[in-house]
Amino acid sequence: MSHSAMTQSVLDRLPDKPSMPGILPGLLLCIAVTAIAFAFAQLEERLFGTAWLEPLVLAIIIGTAIRTAWTPSARWFPGIDFSAKLLLEIAVVLLGASVSAATILAAGPALLVGIAGVVVLAIGASFTIGRLLGLSKRMATLIACGNSICGNSAIAAVAPVIGADSDDIAASIAFTAVLGVVVVLGLPLIGFGLAMSGLQYGALAGLTVYAVPQVIAAAAPLGTAAVQYGTLVKLVRVLMLGPVCLILSLLAPLMREETDEPAPHVTAGDRPKAGRPPIHHLIPWFIVGFLGMVGARSLGAIPETALAPAATAATLLTVISMAALGLGVDVRTVAKAGGRVTAAVVLSLLVLGSISFALIRLLGLV
Repeated sequence: MSHSAMTQSVLDRLPDKPSMPGILPGLLLCIAVTAIAFAFAQLEERLFGTAWLEPLVLAIIIGTAIRTAWTPSARWFPGIDFSAKLLLEIAVVLLGASVSAATILAAGPALLVGIAGVVVLAIGASFTIGRLLGLSKRMATLIACGNSICGNSAIAAVAPVIGADSDDIAASIAFTAVLGVVVVLGLPLIGFGLAMSGLQYGALAGLTVYAVPQVIAAAAPLGTAAVQYGTLVKLVRVLMLGPVCLILSLLAPLMREETDEPAPHVTAGDRPKAGRPPIHHLIPWFIVGFLGMVGARSLGAIPETALAPAATAATLLTVISMAALGLGVDVRTVAKAGGRVTAAVVLSLLVLGSISFALIRLLGLV
């Protein structure tokens, strides 16, 4: 059995009866990598005034470096896989607390529909580009969602829905992360060059930049209006993560490749047909939790004092999960996919930018 298949086999069994003593070694290792990542981010801020590489990105880089120099024994994998799957799903649920329906509705129906349209068109175009470049369905889907919604967070959230393995996730995040930094640095030049207004540039940043902190960094050079509008657009874009994951959960059977090994817990006689998965697979629990948190936030059921701790916990759990993904990746597999993945990410971003410009002109933002 391949490492990816072995990892998925462990992940499939985790929710049944996780053993804390078995999980603890790998979990502590992931936490240690996370601590190192945050330390490096703080060092960046002291040296450069900002952390160009966020802890999330640093965690997967450090984890991958450790995995390259050292092959963990079997005792480490339960905790690593636990961190990569369950902790990440909990983080996605907590992310819902940062999204309010009232904030979204304040943007106006035209903008809301436009953002949803951009995301849908960009995902379709990016997936097509990835497949034309020879990427697997799962890899093409990860890149499409990462580029079109919210970068690393979208990749991390979509991965368990479509059954992507650690190699695909790490490769997608690695290249998306690098390009994300390039976009933050280069996008203001476009804004100044085209003499865009604060609202126009804020919309462009919110539609194209991956993470919320990166949107703020990219929009800041063009003023407060750009930052505020860019953040609002970005939050609406992030909200698309729930519906997209829900749709992908329905399409998950179609993500299987012809070379996939049969799932260890499913026999040929009882395997669900493509397009008709068992009812409990239709809506992953963490997507229900995400939407529930959005509803609770909108109804005022979540105290304001709990929002900041929830966001902090979501960030911390996500970084731990990224450390786990780095520790579980085979660098040789990532390197093998490098050229095609890079081309897919770059072309997908160009398409996203073109669609975003079209929406800005259509809405007539001034």
